[in-house]
Amino acid sequence: MSPAAEVPAAEVPAALVLDALRSRGLTLAVAESLTGGLLIAVLVSVPGASDVVRGGVVAYATDVKAAILGVDAGLLEREGAIHPGVAEQMAAGVRSRLGASIGVATTGVAGPDPQDGHAPGEVWLGFATDRGSSSVGLSLGGDRDAIRRETVGEGLRRLLELVQGTDRE
Repeated sequence: MSPAAEVPAAEVPAALVLDALRSRGLTLAVAESLTGGLLIAVLVSVPGASDVVRGGVVAYATDVKAAILGVDAGLLEREGAIHPGVAEQMAAGVRSRLGASIGVATTGVAGPDPQDGHAPGEVWLGFATDRGSSSVGLSLGGDRDAIRRETVGEGLRRLLELVQGTDRE
């Protein structure tokens, strides 16, 4: 089964996000940890995604977050990878490195076991634009696959809200 087929149809369709980006002349870059490429796979499963999707980085290991995305090594050492600041820096780093209007990032614990004192289902989404960075914390339930799918669904929903909010700025 392809990653795109794993995301329930009831979630925000990636096509809506891509259309919103396209209509505003915006581009997107994705940095993923716990979702392991699922978010970008869902986005690029839509025909014409290459109009707005610049690319993605799967930074699963903590040191890759620092080396490739520019996440502050001190922050990672102090707080670990499951932290709002890490999500924001991942989003800002991928946005900068891939030359996109918007960066989005996922980091957290998919489970089944806790990681660095964080329970499965603790997730942070990071967003970066030319106006700065922000993060959203999620507390999700279910098994590993459910947490990853729900992270993608929430990421798409929040991304659509962010893009639509550019009309009001």
